Amino acid sequence: MQTKEIKVNGKIAEGVEIPLQNNGALVLINAAKGFIMCGYLDISVANKFGNCAAIVKGVKTVDEMLQKAVVSVSDNASKLGIKEGMSGMQALMLLV
Repeated sequence: MQTKEIKVNGKIAEGVEIPLQNNGALVLINAAKGFIMCGYLDISVANKFGNCAAIVKGVKTVDEMLQKAVVSVSDNASKLGIKEGMSGMQALMLLV
């Protein structure tokens, strides 16, 4: 497991990369208002618990997650202004 500190707008988020079997990885970026998660995790669970969450698929690293597009958002993340198609970094800027 590897962690990475991400500085955004003078605030800090924490990225986590967990290598998995078959060349995959579980990737998550946790911030003050919510998190960005990879496709291994389920947006319906985030909605069930009222979390602000966005999904970015096809990533193995935190850096890839920040560059690729958001493909799904929880209801509360949508209320924060996070939209499908924005980059992971744009979403993170709203979550810190």
